[in-house]
Amino acid sequence: MRAVLVAVLAAACWFAWLAWDTTYQVDPATGAASGPYEAWQVLGCALSLAVVVVLGTVALGARATVVVTTLAFAVAWSVTASTDETGLWMVGALLVLVGVAVGSTAVAAVTAAVLRRRGTRAA
Repeated sequence: MRAVLVAVLAAACWFAWLAWDTTYQVDPATGAASGPYEAWQVLGCALSLAVVVVLGTVALGARATVVVTTLAFAVAWSVTASTDETGLWMVGALLVLVGVAVGSTAVAAVTAAVLRRRGTRAA
């Protein structure tokens, strides 16, 4: 049940912070397009995902949390991105998978180290 909760929370990070924004911003002076995400959205998503990983590491342990978080976020991302017209969503999915795996591994490792140092054991 804890793993399901971690998966739902990880997917919710994608949907709450980023999935809804599909509009690119165009600079009227230069015509350069950017986006669709603003920096505050990406930061909010990353911080929320870090909280999920910390809580998951305490509840499930580091390895299980990294696997569940990475897969849940990547699947949530893929659900939205698979409708992309360019057909490159699989490349993006691989990059998201690797990025979330690296980031969640780092957060889980630090969390596990803090728990060990405090004498608290992760699940």
